[in-house]
Amino acid sequence: MRTRYSFSLIAILFISLSSCVSPEKLVEHGNYEAAIEVAARRLAGKKNKKTRLVLALEEAFQKANQRDLSAADRLKRQNRPENWARIHEHYLSIRKRQEAVAPLLPLVSKEGIKANFRFVKVDELEMESREKAAEFHYAEAKALLRDARQGEDRLAARRAYAELDRIRQYFSRYREVEQLQEEALYLGTTHILVSMRQEAPVAIPNAFERELTAMAVQDLNSQWKVYHTRPVEGLHYDYEVVMRINRIEISPGLVREREYEETAVVEDGWEYVLDANGNVAKDSLGNDITQPREVTVRALILENYQNKTARVSGRLEFVDRSTDNLIHTEPMFAEAVFENYAATFRGDKRALSKQSRQRIGNQPVPFPSEEMLLLQAVERLKPFVKREIAGARRMI
Repeated sequence: MRTRYSFSLIAILFISLSSCVSPEKLVEHGNYEAAIEVAARRLAGKKNKKTRLVLALEEAFQKANQRDLSAADRLKRQNRPENWARIHEHYLSIRKRQEAVAPLLPLVSKEGIKANFRFVKVDELEMESREKAAEFHYAEAKALLRDARQGEDRLAARRAYAELDRIRQYFSRYREVEQLQEEALYLGTTHILVSMRQEAPVAIPNAFERELTAMAVQDLNSQWKVYHTRPVEGLHYDYEVVMRINRIEISPGLVREREYEETAVVEDGWEYVLDANGNVAKDSLGNDITQPREVTVRALILENYQNKTARVSGRLEFVDRSTDNLIHTEPMFAEAVFENYAATFRGDKRALSKQSRQRIGNQPVPFPSEEMLLLQAVERLKPFVKREIAGARRMI
């Protein structure tokens, strides 16, 4: 969004400036492309074409073409294969420039002056440079792929992929580029295995490991990095992220009862206001004065509290599989807590606090199984593991 806004702003500024900048001045400063743009826009669709604009367009066109031809010839004389991409850009500029001017021809001013545009036969030149540039990138890619195969060099494979990608700007289909890119992608991809090691001295249900390694790590994938939670036979893994579980604690179901009283001051009807003599006080109209009667009410609450907890802890290890070196480690911990409150009361309900009211009427419930609590802890552990893996992308 920001980039599109920047381009739009640049376009608006260019249009604003071009409305007050003359093509002649642009030619004087060597801004031939801008001069052609401004002059062509002012001449398009006009019957009475100004001579100065016609001549400015003619001069800018000729000088721009000559500049591109000279630059292309200079690069050719250097006899360096890597120059062909730049040579092709110069010929492509000539083609685009000529295609922009062609619709204006014949271009004659209102005074009868006809512009003379010397068009360059650029088709063969452009095709030659296109083929030579593609051939250079193809040769570079092949050499890089050779290095990648021999030394298992992922960076060389990625560079080869980029060289092959550059060929597509010249030809949509070229030799066996697609097959070579597939190979470069395979050789350049880093494969990371996400696994679990259970080292806690307790038995765990099979579903524990299955759920922990069932994380959706695919959204962490990028062009050159692929994460797996299931090992693929025959695939070489460059790194491994190990969830090493070394402690699992499950508390017994705890039941605690307590009895406590709550009080509150509430309004309960009304009463007369008495004066200093003990008589009913009167207002200015002679009416009896009354006020809300406040009383203290009480309630006795019998509360039943249930609690059971599962804790899973260990460390997250990032291992370079080619050297078996531990390159990073991070402690990890997750907890699943079951709590239930049930309560009954005797006394005045108005004395109950908001918290007590929420618990009144609840019933004791069966404790969840150990397996269920462990799986809940696993669900809490997954987001942490994914965040740590995403944060470690620079290391792997």
